[in-house]
Amino acid sequence: MQTNCRWHYLETAEDVAKAACRQILDAAESAISERGKFKLVLAGGSTPEKVYRLLAESDADWANWHIYYGDERCLPVDHQDRNSLMASRVLLDKVAIPANQIYTMPAELGPEVAADRYKLAVSKAGTFDMVLLGMGEDGHTASLFPGHQHQQDELVHAVYNSPKPPPERVSISANALSNTRELIFLITGANKQEAVNLWRSGSDLPVASITPENPIDIYIDSDAFKP
Repeated sequence: MQTNCRWHYLETAEDVAKAACRQILDAAESAISERGKFKLVLAGGSTPEKVYRLLAESDADWANWHIYYGDERCLPVDHQDRNSLMASRVLLDKVAIPANQIYTMPAELGPEVAADRYKLAVSKAGTFDMVLLGMGEDGHTASLFPGHQHQQDELVHAVYNSPKPPPERVSISANALSNTRELIFLITGANKQEAVNLWRSGSDLPVASITPENPIDIYIDSDAFKP
């Protein structure tokens, strides 16, 4: 089991979202105070969506937020399954983050072109202030899937043959996601129990490839963890 993990056990998915929202807002305030900007990597999924809805109702220094995406599906820009569409609908369209500080993955151009273009944004970002990640029931995170091989030195991967549709995706690499001051995993739902237990027992899952220098905060609800 990874030793740099702080497990936060909460009752419900709503409790997970509230706790994560508080940490994000605190991190943003600290980052802007110390460095003038807050560089946040967003995740897709239902639990992050709950977090974004809470953030949209919060007061923050939005003008100094910079938004990135951990991964994206290679679908048209207006497709309902795009992470960017969900984030825009529930958060980004409701707060005053400047449009030129929202770095959307151009996944509609296909995996190779999108990965090549997005690596410039990731390279310029350098160390993120916070990365948000979820975990699938197979232990994947972002679009890093079990059994997939990628070049270790890449900042952004072109992803093919995803076990979940659509098969083509773009993902920031494990190394680049690990280059962050704070990292939060949001894990909810009974379908995650097996993967959580495998992760805690030291299995070689994609979630275990995320290894920032600072401790990882894992917010998990009672459905996802049964000791």
